[in-house]
Amino acid sequence: MTEPATPSEPSDQTTLSHVRADGSAHMVDVSDKAVTDRSATATATVVTRPDVVARILDGSLPKGEVIGTARIAAIMAVKKTSDLIPLCHPLPIAGVQVDITGTDDRVLIEVAVRTTSRTGVEMEALTGASVAALTVYDMVKAVDRAASITDIRVLEKHGGRTGDWSNR
Repeated sequence: MTEPATPSEPSDQTTLSHVRADGSAHMVDVSDKAVTDRSATATATVVTRPDVVARILDGSLPKGEVIGTARIAAIMAVKKTSDLIPLCHPLPIAGVQVDITGTDDRVLIEVAVRTTSRTGVEMEALTGASVAALTVYDMVKAVDRAASITDIRVLEKHGGRTGDWSNR
C-alpha cells in the first residue's frame, strides 16, 4: 500500500487526460490498460437537526423510510454514473456497499464500489454518495429546509496503475 495522500497533494500527471492538444474534451482511451480488480469508497454528509436524525433512524418522517430509500438511490446512481458524468466509461459493477448512519446532527453516507475493469470506480462511488445525500435531503426538507449536504469526497481507492490511496 502506498502512503496516504493529502487533499492538496499534486498529481504526478503533467497533462490533463480528458483534454486533447487543441483544448477539446474527449473520452480517454483505456484499451491499453490492464483489466484489474479496483475499488473506491466515497462519503457524503447531510447536516440537519438532532431531532430530524432521530426521526430518520426511527422511520417516522412524513416521506417514509429514509435510509432504505437512500441506499437504493445510491446503488441506482452508481449503475448510471456514465449516463450522468459525460466522460466516464460505463463499467461492469461487481458490487456496491452502502452504509448510512446517523449521529447527533448528521447523517453519514459511505458508498464502496468494486469492479474488475480497465479504469477505476471513484466517480461511481462519488455519484452514489452524492445521490444518496440528495435523497436524504429530499426526504427531510419538509421538516428541515436548512439541512445541508457537505463533505463529499473519496475516502480511498484500490487497484489500477496508481495503486492504493487513502484519505481516511
